[in-house]
Amino acid sequence: MKNNSELHTSVRCNTAFKNTLKQPKVYIPLAIILFLCIAFWFCLPKPLFKRPTSYVIDDEQGQLLGAAIAADGQWRFPYDEAVPDKFKKCIIAFEDKRFRHHPGVDVLAFGRAIRQNLKSQKVSSGGSTLTMQVIRLATHHRRTIWNKMIEMVMALRLELTYSKEEILALYASNAPFGGNVIGLNAAAWRYYGRSSDKLSWGEMAAMAVLPNAPSLVHPGKNRKLLLKKRNLLLDKLAQKHIIDQSTAELSKLEPMPDKPLKLPQIAPHLLERFKAEHPPQSLFNTRIKTTLRAGLQEQVSAILERHHRILKANEINNLAAVVLDVETGKALAYAGNIFHPADEGLQSNVDVANAPRSPGSTLKPMLYAAMLHDGFILPNTLVPDIPTQIAGYHPENFDLGYDGAVPASRALARSLNVPAVKMLQKYKYERFYEVLKKMSITTLNQPADHYGLSLILGGCENTLWELTGAYASMARVLNHYNQNNRYSAADYHAPVYQAAPLNQPTEKNGLLDAGSIYYTFQAMEEVMRPGEEMLWQQFASTQRIAWKTGTSFGFRDGWAIGVTPKYVVGIWVGNTTGEGRPDLTGINTAAPVLFEIFRLLPVARDWFKAPVNAMVKIDVCKESGCRAGEYCEHIAQMWVPSGGLKSPVCPYHQLVHLDATRQWQVTTDCESPERMVHQKWFVLPPSMEYYYKARNYQYRTLPPFRSDCAVADKGQPIEIIYPKDDAKIYIPIEADGTRGRMICNAAHRQPGIKVFWHLDNQYLGVTHDYHQMALTAPPGKHILTLVDANGNTVKVRFTVLDKEKP
Repeated sequence: MKNNSELHTSVRCNTAFKNTLKQPKVYIPLAIILFLCIAFWFCLPKPLFKRPTSYVIDDEQGQLLGAAIAADGQWRFPYDEAVPDKFKKCIIAFEDKRFRHHPGVDVLAFGRAIRQNLKSQKVSSGGSTLTMQVIRLATHHRRTIWNKMIEMVMALRLELTYSKEEILALYASNAPFGGNVIGLNAAAWRYYGRSSDKLSWGEMAAMAVLPNAPSLVHPGKNRKLLLKKRNLLLDKLAQKHIIDQSTAELSKLEPMPDKPLKLPQIAPHLLERFKAEHPPQSLFNTRIKTTLRAGLQEQVSAILERHHRILKANEINNLAAVVLDVETGKALAYAGNIFHPADEGLQSNVDVANAPRSPGSTLKPMLYAAMLHDGFILPNTLVPDIPTQIAGYHPENFDLGYDGAVPASRALARSLNVPAVKMLQKYKYERFYEVLKKMSITTLNQPADHYGLSLILGGCENTLWELTGAYASMARVLNHYNQNNRYSAADYHAPVYQAAPLNQPTEKNGLLDAGSIYYTFQAMEEVMRPGEEMLWQQFASTQRIAWKTGTSFGFRDGWAIGVTPKYVVGIWVGNTTGEGRPDLTGINTAAPVLFEIFRLLPVARDWFKAPVNAMVKIDVCKESGCRAGEYCEHIAQMWVPSGGLKSPVCPYHQLVHLDATRQWQVTTDCESPERMVHQKWFVLPPSMEYYYKARNYQYRTLPPFRSDCAVADKGQPIEIIYPKDDAKIYIPIEADGTRGRMICNAAHRQPGIKVFWHLDNQYLGVTHDYHQMALTAPPGKHILTLVDANGNTVKVRFTVLDKEKP
């Protein structure tokens, strides 16, 4: 019976307990408590501050380069966790002396505020802690008793997950400092013209009292009230032994801030670029430490301004400059343009350093290096320099003259256009297009066929930023190979202006080898500097620089890019409107700026070393610069890029058979072999020889064949220089309305021989020695035929276009 009684008692207890749980008096309070706990934990907004911030850029040492006002019209710098110790001590002493000890709400201060308000029968004291003020700044609550209670709860919550230092940083970054100035950092620059960590005790005390009533004590207004508050704070700091009495008295003598100052504008174009590359959704990270050096940036800008004053007389309004560190690719100076915001006609707000422009001849060194790398040429291989027309494209040298043939290195040093086009024709523009893409050139937005051979003469668009970066990559490859005897996949990358850049795309090793780059820089060093004598290299104080200029079609863009083992400097000169001007050439306008900027940079002790481990020694023909062939007479051993093993053998040397007098060529048909004199001879094609012999006195033309050797035919002795086969030609209309004439040129290997000219089987005339003929040809297709006195014949087909027809 006892067991049954215990059983019934247990059942009754369980039933009573279940009934109790079913009663709302128990679980409703539990639910409320749980709800309040959840509400308390999630009561803080995320993020705490959502208002837009100013875009701010600093140099590598943290010095302010420039800032742009926030989207809401406020000068509000991004959150900065580094709060100066002086401000911490000032603001705690002035606003919240028990800040370090309370949990977000100061009960003693709150009680004091209630007593004072009751006594005065008005709100004379708030009792808010710094933590509560951070909440008010974040939520914009109106000052009511209910909102004050909410702020107290949120302040307690803030203290749970934020440290005291973080709360001080939030306050310093978001407190109002009068007018449209928000945050200590912005206020320090607006009122004192320097960063907050460089403020004195008197200046920092003035900053600390401003947020208490920013509209009342705005600097420049109510100065006596601001002065009184600041001095009271200085006395309080002295009483607390934070500063000594003499420091307090001296600080009281410091002047108060006047009207707000303008912020620095040391790199305005980089600031605008930073804004453009970080859209509004990134507003919570709108401050960066750049790689620029403020001192160098200001010096570079000053140089641009000096040259601008000179160039403006020729209506050349804009200049840009970029200075890069070779090792890292970091920008040390970035002057996207001159800066005259008040003169809208100059369009100085345009960042030309990052704007696509025609590069002129600045891509020629890259083609030279690529051809060396792939074995198409050796450093001094002769390249044709003769009148050229390719599918209607007719390139000309800047001086409108021709050398016939010129070493590739010399063609680069002189920036000759025709040899460059001939080289690209041989290398193929499609291949060179891919090389440029792999060198981080992103402005080639059209397919390769769109540019064609004009690619090498500025028929595309590049930016000064990317072009300067490409040269820095080449120098970096050469430096690293000389240090490590190997290539790195990370050497080819775009330049950067941020101290902590994103990962850059890299090109696999082998794009351009060290030997090819070395010879490219050697050729670029041989250019005569503007305003200096030819023998400038003899002066020991002169810095060694590999440099290249460029001028776009129509004299619209002048370029100069210089390279040393440590630095790369790029200059652009022109008009943002694209207007061309006389004498707007790279050598006249950009090169002087280039060398003046280089004088600001430390002189490199060592020049680029020859990367012997990346090169091979081979026999080279002195006359042609090619690999020595069987009949090359003057041979020298030379270190060349390893790709040189694939380069062709000299095609210009041949074995010539002469008679005993050495005045005539002969064959076995007219002379017995034992009476022949066999001699090695350097022979260029007729068109190349025609111009080459006029500039090279040591060149010997081949003797003619003896008259009794009529059957001899050692290649075509006659060549039409202009027009070329399948050329398309416009013949202009003269002032009197008649159709003009075209001038045709030809070259013959035999001096003094007669050449007979025919157009469409109609005889035109005969020429001696100087073979040039002016002819009139109507629109349509034509055949030009030349026959020399020996019966040698050559023909070309060309088309004269009618301008009135599409």
